[in-house]
Amino acid sequence: MTQTHATIESALDPGTDALVGDWIDLPEAAERLGLKFNRIKQLLAERKALAVRRGGHLMMPAAFIADGQVIKGLPGTLTLLADAGFDEVETLRWLFTPDDTLPGTPVQALAENRGTEVRRRAQALAF
Repeated sequence: MTQTHATIESALDPGTDALVGDWIDLPEAAERLGLKFNRIKQLLAERKALAVRRGGHLMMPAAFIADGQVIKGLPGTLTLLADAGFDEVETLRWLFTPDDTLPGTPVQALAENRGTEVRRRAQALAF
């Protein structure tokens, strides 16, 4: 399978799965975003969100959605990490690993509208 839909077919490693914590399936993501299910698939294809296979189902980190929207800065950050050569699991690991210099995790910083620093760090990974 190609990686064009920002999904993977293999199971997550337990460490990355634990870092992410709360997961939602795609129908729940569609409901939280107020979108039709097909639009969720389009968001994944456009790399505006990311889902991986867990237990046979495509799942998205619950932290990617806040106040009925994909968190600000996530799509651009996903693009930067993909450009740096990160696969989906590496992207999740990077987004959910605590960084004392932020502080918190990159996904928390995005949710708190501190995305400029997160994107700067993601961009630096490509060099």
